[in-house]
Amino acid sequence: MKGILFVLSGPSGTGKGTVCKELLNREKDLFLSVSATTRECREGEVEGETYYYVLRDEFERMIENGQMLEYAIYNGNYYGTPKKAVEDILNKGRDVLLEIEPQGALRVKQLFPEAVLIFLVPPSMAELKNRLLTRGRESEEEILDRIATAKWELEQADKYTTIIGNDDFDKCVTDVINYLNAKREEKQIITNLINEEI
Repeated sequence: MKGILFVLSGPSGTGKGTVCKELLNREKDLFLSVSATTRECREGEVEGETYYYVLRDEFERMIENGQMLEYAIYNGNYYGTPKKAVEDILNKGRDVLLEIEPQGALRVKQLFPEAVLIFLVPPSMAELKNRLLTRGRESEEEILDRIATAKWELEQADKYTTIIGNDDFDKCVTDVINYLNAKREEKQIITNLINEEI
């Protein structure tokens, strides 16, 4: 039985990375797919754990060769998910989690219609801007770009399987885990029926 592809997505600053980290602490059977990017490695990030850092021409070659499950250009840099690693793990029956931007999530949905897409939302746009400012990683101009992008991303929320708010962190993580488990149970029920001998 193949694993389930879960996609956690939402505007930058909604807490995707923090929620993912906690999910992996609590859900040992969940495998996080590591994305590739052309952006510079930031302090504290680890090659092969945070991202695979690749040169732009190498990334574009991967796109041309059909090696990317999804990709997007965000703030002038490519971000994407290498396809083979995800398919290999799903074929072993393990569930895979992608933490990606909405632009990429919608591409995944085209290739994997059965993927479970979870859209994470902030409590308000003011709080989203505050979170981006508090991170201290982007310039004022980059933050304004991210806010403008977030408005487009929020308009895509109805294309997702579910929407979960990240106002209270613990509740958010619990809500995501409950949703993952509900989807696993649904799949198991169908699998049992298919395999039932009559």
